[in-house]
Amino acid sequence: MAKEITPREASFRIEQGALLVDVREEHERELGMAQGAIGVARAELEAAPHRFISERDTDVLLICQSGGRSMLAAEQLQRQGYPRVTSVRGGTVMWQAEGFPLTRPAGKVDEDFHERYSRHLRLPEIGARGQRRLETASVVVVGAGGLGSPAAFYLAAAGVGSLRLVDDDVVDRSNLQRQILHTDADTGVPKVDSAQTRLSALNPRVSIEGIAERLTSDNVERLIADADVVVDGGDNFPVRYLLNDACVHLGKPLVYGAVHRFEGQVSVFDAGRQRGRAPCYRCLFPEPPPPEAAPNCSEVGVLGVLPGVIGLLQATEAIKLLLHIGEPLAGRLLHFDALAMRFRETRLSPDPDCPLCAPGAPFPGYIDYAAFCAG
Repeated sequence: MAKEITPREASFRIEQGALLVDVREEHERELGMAQGAIGVARAELEAAPHRFISERDTDVLLICQSGGRSMLAAEQLQRQGYPRVTSVRGGTVMWQAEGFPLTRPAGKVDEDFHERYSRHLRLPEIGARGQRRLETASVVVVGAGGLGSPAAFYLAAAGVGSLRLVDDDVVDRSNLQRQILHTDADTGVPKVDSAQTRLSALNPRVSIEGIAERLTSDNVERLIADADVVVDGGDNFPVRYLLNDACVHLGKPLVYGAVHRFEGQVSVFDAGRQRGRAPCYRCLFPEPPPPEAAPNCSEVGVLGVLPGVIGLLQATEAIKLLLHIGEPLAGRLLHFDALAMRFRETRLSPDPDCPLCAPGAPFPGYIDYAAFCAG
């Protein structure tokens, strides 16, 4: 087991020529390092210690936040043939508590960024680089209702830099059982205005744009052209087909969600960027069901928490797409049964004869989606 020494002992050893290495991640070191330390993330140091330690018998002191990671790194380096590696007990926390100085990088440190997103920054799959990527990303959420509410809440909380919400409806008291962006005092207020107020209060770093328009063939490209990801929070088939066609045409990933009574569905349709490899919505539903087979929530009701589950899953998929991590739901349809508390998955394949997304198929243009869905 590697040895531990106190910050005072470490300070003395540094004066004698010992090398002090801060093994925390870059975003942690930005908030201050023990004076005299060089910064090398633990994984990077363990992978190639020779890049940072010139001689194997160099006196090396490792420090982290509280002492745990530096001890593990010290033990790993000893196994690799570096016998004089020691961990600083209590890490940077104890170093500062005992009055030893910290140094910070030149320029102003964004304290709010580090504090607000600290749990993301600790994930190697995200880190500071991924969080900065989220801050430069743009997501369009169509619908500020049952699905759009939780999706937008979590996208704003996650730090997606630009959120555009598209919805032409106003808040009704019957919405409040599931549309958590709105409150009773918002009754009669445009949903995008209510949403903008809540989301800006949650995260003032995020740019929230509310568009009080009904999505149509005339405005769809204008509204989603600059989006990195589009989230379908609509509640009707004309909007789903329109969004699908526009996203295929413009090469945008579409995060689909739908709810009905006690059941919901989620998927990612990315045929615009992956023709012949990923399906589009029309591959799943070449034709809409008859209106009587697919009544909306106002006609048959919906369990209030169900859109929360599905909207949250949509936000998860959107964040994964923005960060290029994990396995998106492209080519998979996730079903959720709230009464049975059961998920199941259906594999989806692209339709080689799909008139919209088949390789080489020209864009057929937009149609009268209301008439198409009315049969």
